[in-house]
Amino acid sequence: MLDQLYLKLSDSHTVVALLVAIAVMATIMTLAMPLLDNDMMSKRMKAVASERERIRARERERLAQKEKRAALRVQPKTYMKQLVDSFSLEKWLGTDEAKAQLTMAGFRGRQAEVAFIFFRAIAPIGLFLFTALYVFLIIDTDWTVVMKLGVSIGGAYLGIKAPEIFLKNKIKKRQANMRRAFPDAMDLILICVESGMSIEPSFRKVSAEIGVQSLELAEEFALTTAELSYLPDRRTAYENLAIRTGVDGLKQISTVLIQAEKYGTPLGQAMRVVAQEGRDQRLLEAEKKAAALPPKLTVPMIVFFLPILFAVIITPAAIQMSEKFS
Repeated sequence: MLDQLYLKLSDSHTVVALLVAIAVMATIMTLAMPLLDNDMMSKRMKAVASERERIRARERERLAQKEKRAALRVQPKTYMKQLVDSFSLEKWLGTDEAKAQLTMAGFRGRQAEVAFIFFRAIAPIGLFLFTALYVFLIIDTDWTVVMKLGVSIGGAYLGIKAPEIFLKNKIKKRQANMRRAFPDAMDLILICVESGMSIEPSFRKVSAEIGVQSLELAEEFALTTAELSYLPDRRTAYENLAIRTGVDGLKQISTVLIQAEKYGTPLGQAMRVVAQEGRDQRLLEAEKKAAALPPKLTVPMIVFFLPILFAVIITPAAIQMSEKFS
């Protein structure tokens, strides 16, 4: 049987027929692959579209639940409110700057203000007592009384600054989240405006769509839409959007909208410029982060990479020298 197979393969006609069959199959596969690829591409696009719709529906539901929770009036806790009202702490600690920072951090309502004032008053006292108890009674050191009092006062100062540091970090994270999604939101607003929609439906549509990328930005657009509906002056709603967010791009949009309301200027070109500036700013921040990586990697490479490299280079020479002298 093997001899017959060998004879057939050695026959020139059989080889030619086999090569022709392979060429025909290759041609058929070459012609059929684009059709198969299109079919696979359509299936993949349908899968991506269905997944996108599922994610969008999930994010819309979460945004609706959050708006529903935010719409409910949350009362401050009783013991916090009693302490704040008893000592009139709001006059001393509830400054306008602190209220503005609370709004920019996403904390709204009376409950957030009372809780911030409460912790701003309790944190220094609590950290001072804890530090003093630890320094004077728990640990045994040779420090003088003045040094121990200084450490306790340092704990109290940390308690004073801790709520402010928390708010600043919260504001930075929230603004960074909104800056990332701002150019895409501006593109959506621009499409809505150029298609003939007014600002209120545009904000409402964008707040429903952009929640996948930035829930905070979607919340701000939804709140601005509500303010545009019930505030007597639309300028106030735009100014509140800029004050609540503190993002430069949204401040520019607020200015553009105020000028359009006042002078009747077209919105399309101005919004396109603002969107491009936001995109350029996002690219600049990414380049800045990429440029900051090499200095940050210098110390880890010196500490972890160079010793291993020296060990790999020196170890064979050390072994040879030890064998020579042994």
